[in-house]
Amino acid sequence: MKKVLVLALSLMLGGAAAQAQSTPAAATQAAGPQIQFAEMKYDFGVIKPGDVVDHTFTFKNTGTAPLVISNIQASCGCTTPEWTREPVMPGKTGSITAKFNSAGKMGMQNKVLTIDSNSASGQVMVSLVGEIREGGAATASNPAKTDITAPADADVKQKTKMGDAKIKAKHKKNS
Repeated sequence: MKKVLVLALSLMLGGAAAQAQSTPAAATQAAGPQIQFAEMKYDFGVIKPGDVVDHTFTFKNTGTAPLVISNIQASCGCTTPEWTREPVMPGKTGSITAKFNSAGKMGMQNKVLTIDSNSASGQVMVSLVGEIREGGAATASNPAKTDITAPADADVKQKTKMGDAKIKAKHKKNS
């Protein structure tokens, strides 16, 4: 019985020592700027050719130094990014707005934005995905998840909040 108690006690102490040794290494890895997105992919649902999707990806600097985005490259000329240009201080948030113009496109789409920054994680990618279909009306099995307006001069706006993975969306049909 004593041997079992001694063995159990030594296992507990050994586990505690191993855990204590791993904690400083984890803290060292978090040094410097770190970029963390509220969402990595946005599904805009089903739209018609020519519709424009405008979505904002929100990120937070979870590191210990200012985060600077130096460049964002889109996988296609049909997608244009705009982003927070000034340094994002530790604990603060920034945003990247992607505007996708579906003119001349059909079928399933996956538009990737590659983000270059001084983050310790290196390049990060976020994407817009969805389908472009003639008629583009949402079906019962595939509702649209974006804010599309019929008039050509109307702005398409959508905001996301940090940590909010669900997007409130509405869809207006083009008459």
